Amino acid sequence: MFAASCRGVKSLLFFLLAAGWTAATTRAAEPIRPKVIVVATFEVGADAGDKPGEFQFWVEREHLDGSLVVPGLDHPVRFNSSGVYGVVSGTTVRAGNQLMALGLDPRFDLSKSYWLINGIAGVNPNLASEGSAAWARHVIDGDIAYEIDSREAPADWPYGIMAIGNKNPLEKPKIPDWAPKPMSWTLNPALVAWAFALTKDTPLADSPEAQAHRALYTTFPSALRPPTVLLGDSFGSCRYWHGARMQKWADDWTELYTNGAGRCAMTNMEDHGLAAALTRLTTMGRVDFQRVLILRTGSNFSEPPAGQSAAASMVEEYAGMLPALEAAHRVGSPVVHELVKNWARYEAKTP
Repeated sequence: MFAASCRGVKSLLFFLLAAGWTAATTRAAEPIRPKVIVVATFEVGADAGDKPGEFQFWVEREHLDGSLVVPGLDHPVRFNSSGVYGVVSGTTVRAGNQLMALGLDPRFDLSKSYWLINGIAGVNPNLASEGSAAWARHVIDGDIAYEIDSREAPADWPYGIMAIGNKNPLEKPKIPDWAPKPMSWTLNPALVAWAFALTKDTPLADSPEAQAHRALYTTFPSALRPPTVLLGDSFGSCRYWHGARMQKWADDWTELYTNGAGRCAMTNMEDHGLAAALTRLTTMGRVDFQRVLILRTGSNFSEPPAGQSAAASMVEEYAGMLPALEAAHRVGSPVVHELVKNWARYEAKTP
């Protein structure tokens, strides 16, 4: 009788252990489904507690205490219990490679995830001041081009850069069949408008350094104003360019590639690569590009004030760095919080 009871107990224990192992295995196999993925391009030092880069305020203030290594990403993914994930993509157009790695990781289901790409940028002084935040409606690829040295360009050319397939810089682009496409991306207009409406009155940080620097821009009325939240487009180019002539090029290309709908507000080195990666992942069914937002904040101006050379202006310290880092979280976080708070609604349908 005792032996039979022991056998029964052993059988029961084996069953319970097997059931527990099966349940644990099933749980482990369930996909990771982020609600919102915040993408920053760089961090300096640690993720928290020291001099901030683009990622630090998100880690500290959103309590991204969890950490996960993803093959192909240089930096661990951080996350919290609410479903907010944070990614450091790396800088320049190559940032798109790391998002591809994340999007192809079989542990993740990103089909319903919202993306908030944010980071510092060169702000167009014709539109806004340092510390301002711009929600992009369009992203322009400024890398793929024909180019000659501007000093060798015809006298009636404003610069030595033109679209591949063209013979004049100001012609409407005629992209050949063999050339990469697209050269511009339009973000979900309703989602962008919703994010802007939610955040347009957000109080932004300022600093004595930023105030003193923008006071030099006496011929740029918009640059003299305190930081604001605006709608303005993102011009991506892997080269760090600067100057009035280059800004005109970015302005012209934004207009040409959006059929006059866009205006260049922020310049950076990553957004075209990130947009290209997320678009490709969308065609693979891994991501929904209609759930992508891009928020850029001005850490420096993209051209100098009157009386200063572009060469001297380009190498100055970023007077708007801290206000720009602060603006990214202040403006971006209400959108993140709203999506998470009302996930039952936004999982099924975008705002």
